Amino acid sequence: MEIDLGKVPFTMDFHPSDNLVTAGLITGDLHLYRFNADSSPQRLLEIHAHSESCRAARFINDGQAIITGSSDRSILATDLETGSPIARLENAHEDAIFSLINLTESTVASGDDQGCVKVWDTRQRSCCNSFNVHEDYVSDMTFASDSMKLLSTSGDGTLSVCNLRTNKIQSQSEFSEEELLSVVIMKNGRKVICGSQNGTLLLYSWGFFKDCSDRFTALSPNSIDSLLKLDEDRVITGSENGLISLVGILPSRVIQPLAEHSEYPIECLAFSHDRKYLGSISHDQVLKMWDLDDLLQNSGSAQNDQAPVSDSDSDAMNVDTNPPKSRKGAKRKNEHANDATSSFFADL
Repeated sequence: MEIDLGKVPFTMDFHPSDNLVTAGLITGDLHLYRFNADSSPQRLLEIHAHSESCRAARFINDGQAIITGSSDRSILATDLETGSPIARLENAHEDAIFSLINLTESTVASGDDQGCVKVWDTRQRSCCNSFNVHEDYVSDMTFASDSMKLLSTSGDGTLSVCNLRTNKIQSQSEFSEEELLSVVIMKNGRKVICGSQNGTLLLYSWGFFKDCSDRFTALSPNSIDSLLKLDEDRVITGSENGLISLVGILPSRVIQPLAEHSEYPIECLAFSHDRKYLGSISHDQVLKMWDLDDLLQNSGSAQNDQAPVSDSDSDAMNVDTNPPKSRKGAKRKNEHANDATSSFFADL
């Protein structure tokens, strides 16, 4: 199933309980579609949400609203039914907003191009936590709800852990030699997996964030722009060559390529609410929804020549010989060029 968005998308998200998907575009527009297996997707909303690129979008309040973050530094909450703005926070950050995630029912987190992470209370309409944790853009974030820890990766090559209970930066990794672009928590909370711009997966043991315990290089040299956790032992990766792959973690191996979206980088991966579909977006201006069962039906018997990587928890870090390539950093520059050629929270 495919949706032609008409412009380059930077973000997508599925509704938490309905067959709805939203996409944020380089033009600042926000689209909402209803989909099902028996008919073509139907566009329900098309609004001009921001004056610059819509970089991040998430359903909030049990799917009653969509929150978006933009390179114009604003955050917008939009009513799902009417498409009307619920509230807009101008100058939410001092620099362009790059990433946005849900935390709890009433809190979200945003990260900007200067490395600042903010936590917002959507009911109190205020910023309740702020962390100047990175020296470059906040590429991705994930949340450990049991311990109230917010993890973020950055173009500065670090992984950071912020404690939302104490409002303190609890830990930060040493600088790696490549930008970190994506992050997930796996192995029942024991491992943190980061995707990098030279195609290496960096594995960190929980509580030991200064240095990675393992590195997996089979996807190199294509940057790993998106990570999506399938289960505690497998992760789906989206790379700059447009390839979507299934990767096992400890033992680490490429289980099988799942799909090829296009020849362009994968901007985002997401599951539909029932996990029937895997969604992907890329620079080809198309949102694709893949039947997940069809993609995974042969994964159990797939083989790969890559040798497994043991769970060594070693303090040693191998040095990659591949020169660094900034993919998401390049995206920030490209969006301004494309823009030139293309024509506070209320109670929720």
